[in-house]
Amino acid sequence: MTEPPLPAVSTAERPPEDAVPGAASASAAPAGPSSGPSGAQRSLAAQRVIPLRHPGRWIATLVALVLAAQFAHGLVSNPFYQWDRFGYWFLRPVLLRGLVITLEVTALSAVLGLLGGIVLAVCRLSKNPVLRGLSWLYIWLFRSIPLIVILLILFNFGALYRTLSLGVPFGPEFFRFDESKLAGELVVATVGLSLSEAAYAAEVVRSGVLSVDQGQHEAAAALGLPKGYQFRRIVLPQALRAIVPTYVNQLIGLIKGTSLVFYVSLLDLFGEVETMGSTYPGDVVPLLLVATIWYVILTSLVSIVQFYVERYYSRGALRTIPPTPVQRLRAGLRRLRERADLGTVTG
Repeated sequence: MTEPPLPAVSTAERPPEDAVPGAASASAAPAGPSSGPSGAQRSLAAQRVIPLRHPGRWIATLVALVLAAQFAHGLVSNPFYQWDRFGYWFLRPVLLRGLVITLEVTALSAVLGLLGGIVLAVCRLSKNPVLRGLSWLYIWLFRSIPLIVILLILFNFGALYRTLSLGVPFGPEFFRFDESKLAGELVVATVGLSLSEAAYAAEVVRSGVLSVDQGQHEAAAALGLPKGYQFRRIVLPQALRAIVPTYVNQLIGLIKGTSLVFYVSLLDLFGEVETMGSTYPGDVVPLLLVATIWYVILTSLVSIVQFYVERYYSRGALRTIPPTPVQRLRAGLRRLRERADLGTVTG
């Protein structure tokens, strides 16, 4: 059976709250345990929170510090390093002249290699089967041949072709010049490094372009933008986010690879060190240390530039951009002060 509906009571007919017995006392009653923390809760809040211990991390840190201290002690105490001769050779003009040549070859090869890599990557991504096949053949060939072999072949290129000419293929020649006069040691080293670098840079650029979301390509095509404009203004800026870290690693390898130009009679930093080592056999170790320190300085500077370039291109991809080393240092000091203040208060 269904119950009869209750009669509706309007607001005017509702009795006042003071007329209902116990209404005032019920409204004035305390809310119970949720109105404030109990004694147990206050005692728990007053206790000091002990962080989780990491004994394995402390043991690994101790072992690393002991090994680093032993290595540093060997560097300082071993007289065979001849640190006085190291200071003598470090800023000698002959080595600085070789350092300048190393920088010149690295800069020229990096720019030419990157430009060649972009062209090869575009050809690899082209729908033209001839361009795609030829670019793949170039990349496969120059990634397979060691760099020292490429340099030696170019150095002896005059034995294969004594003269070079420009003109109509299989037809008349317009210009003819002697290859030995055109290709000096600097040109041979730069061309050899650029040819090899372009093959690796092409794969770096191609992988970066493929990392761009396909929707970006479709949106650019839907707007009717030309292919060249799409690549320069839409695809390439987003691809740089993936290209920069990998190519900077290639650049670091290129800096170290310039030491091979000594074998084509170009006296770069390593070439000057080898020459001085042959002239002063007793200073071989200090000279090698000088070359080591200069290469470490160059690669460290490139790594610093890499960090800030990556940080710039990470805007829009990350919620917060990575902090700089100075910001990390300030944050670490701030955490140490907070811990010290917490220990003082709880103590």
